[in-house]
Amino acid sequence: DEIRKARLFLQNSEKILSEPIQNDQTKQAFLLSLSSVHPDTDKIIPVMFRPPAFLPITLPLVIVSSLQLHAKQSFFCQFVFHTYTTGFALLNGNGTTKAEEDLLHKKQIIYGLGAISYAACIGALPLIFMNRYTLKSSLAQLVIKQLLPVPILGLMSAFTVAVVRSPEFENGIEVMDRNGKVVGVSQKAGEKAVKETALSRAALFGTTFFLPAVLTYFVGRAKFAKTPRALASVRMLLITSILTGMLPVSLSLFPQCGEIKRADLEPEILSSTEEAKLFYNRGI
Repeated sequence: DEIRKARLFLQNSEKILSEPIQNDQTKQAFLLSLSSVHPDTDKIIPVMFRPPAFLPITLPLVIVSSLQLHAKQSFFCQFVFHTYTTGFALLNGNGTTKAEEDLLHKKQIIYGLGAISYAACIGALPLIFMNRYTLKSSLAQLVIKQLLPVPILGLMSAFTVAVVRSPEFENGIEVMDRNGKVVGVSQKAGEKAVKETALSRAALFGTTFFLPAVLTYFVGRAKFAKTPRALASVRMLLITSILTGMLPVSLSLFPQCGEIKRADLEPEILSSTEEAKLFYNRGI
């Protein structure tokens, strides 16, 4: 009800389209609408999958996933982590794909479950390998527990986004001119939207795993934290700080209202408009 009232208030406010948003009530209504309603479908996004909920939910999952205790625990933690991030990518992706809605949703769910299971297996694979061959040397511990999880989590985060949003580049997404008029459905725009979102997700979680691992290693070498518990506390603090700082950076790597040159689009769209640039919803 609060969201609907906010959107009705915005629709009835004639000034917001021609003047800067200065009224606090208008600002709050605008922010609430942006964060809770899908821009393509006008459907209300579930609370857990709205952008403001992303950090509070992913932070404990990232911390637990970074502990690298046992293979089974690692698989479970990463399964939960990738389940949430994949659901977030699905519900905040572009919603203009032209296909039968029920069939499309079933396809995305099947793709998503397969990608989540695969990503969790790959994430636990280094620990399985270490236990299988009883690798106990300090070098093996450093490589398997500290270095390998960084590229794996970043790549798997990008992989799950690409898989669950694959219908966007298979079926295409709507592109618009600067006035918001839809001029066609483009697979190339869909491919660009998914690629940019996958890269931003890889940058977010890859950096969040990489920097704390490196900094914690130097803190341990310098003996600033003299007990394992203190070192673990330092690592959690670093993960929290870096994830908090990287989230707005990763979201702003590419604009949510994406641009694509007319020359890069399909021939049928080229013939339907003279605009030099067209626009699309990239998703989050």
